[in-house]
Amino acid sequence: MLNFILLQAQGQGSGWSSILMIVALIAIFYFFMIRPQSQKQKKINQFRNSLQKGDKVMTAGGIYGIIKQIDDKKGVVMLAIADGVVIKIDRNSIYQSVQDIAETAADPQNKQ
Repeated sequence: MLNFILLQAQGQGSGWSSILMIVALIAIFYFFMIRPQSQKQKKINQFRNSLQKGDKVMTAGGIYGIIKQIDDKKGVVMLAIADGVVIKIDRNSIYQSVQDIAETAADPQNKQ
């Protein structure tokens, strides 16, 4: 399709219109695909950096637990998932807090 647009623009004798069209497509791609994804990733990183002992969280695998210890150097979190059961997980596998999950479930207008 891009070739078709470029061929039509060149057929009219204007090279600037084809360059303008390419720039417009790149801008559209950036504002609808790249920028929202980078903002979402930034928000997730801020959440993971703000984790504290005692926070109730859910992992990417769907395991609910309470943070017992955080090792910032190794990027590891000790997560209590039951009485006397503590697992060691990577900090990047923590998906969201239980409070965020409850707010998302309570809001029927939220479409992610």
